[in-house]
Amino acid sequence: MNHCKLIVTALALIGVLHTGNARAEIKTEVVEYNQADTALEGFLAYDDAVQGKRPAILVAHTWTGVSDFIRTRSTELAKMGYVVFAPDIYGKGVRPKPPVETRQEMGKYTGNRPLLRSRVQAGLDVLRANPMTDTGKVLAIGFCFGGTTVLELARTGADVLGVVSFHGGPLDSPTPDDARNIKGRVLVLHGADDPNVPASQVTAFEKEMRDAKVDWQLVAYGNTVHSFTDPAAGNDNSKGAAYNEKADKRSWIAMQDFFKEILSR
Repeated sequence: MNHCKLIVTALALIGVLHTGNARAEIKTEVVEYNQADTALEGFLAYDDAVQGKRPAILVAHTWTGVSDFIRTRSTELAKMGYVVFAPDIYGKGVRPKPPVETRQEMGKYTGNRPLLRSRVQAGLDVLRANPMTDTGKVLAIGFCFGGTTVLELARTGADVLGVVSFHGGPLDSPTPDDARNIKGRVLVLHGADDPNVPASQVTAFEKEMRDAKVDWQLVAYGNTVHSFTDPAAGNDNSKGAAYNEKADKRSWIAMQDFFKEILSR
């Protein structure tokens, strides 16, 4: 009898563990869509155990496109209960290699902000159309080139409650008056020693936000250069781009606190 009870208990425990895993299962999908005549391929992540609509986050990619780094970050956000979509700015199958190809590809969009805005808006449309999305609670974040991307999205007057730029650049805008269109809050998480974003550019961004009376914050992390959230960037600050564990963790917490403040309104 004791032996039977032990078997039943063990089976019950296995059932509980399997049930727990099901509750936390993250689903991911590749989503094909279009902007004008360009085919795009984004990445969707969500917890299928969450019932009903939920807050949504758009995750804009770095200069390498929708990469493993972006997919990992998107999955982390999905585990927090968000429905997450990483839009494709470059186009299906366009995945440039750094530094030459990535610089050229990124330049097509930083040099043509209307095109960049159209591409990120197409991604936002996909996210907003998802039946899991609470369209009144949409947020956006971006890394490196993606930081520029979400700032441009905000400048269009898009219906996003808040945007977060992680080591984004460029920060300034060729049309700074567009900041008056910003509806949500803005958080810029910046490496204080980032050579890609000189002090003059930071100053221009700050002036743009002040003049437009945006609810904005800029946090500068000391002893930190570009790409501070990406472990693949190495650890040599002299190269201008390097991972910084402290800045990575602090910035991720800052993002979460920012979103909690927004969503608790």
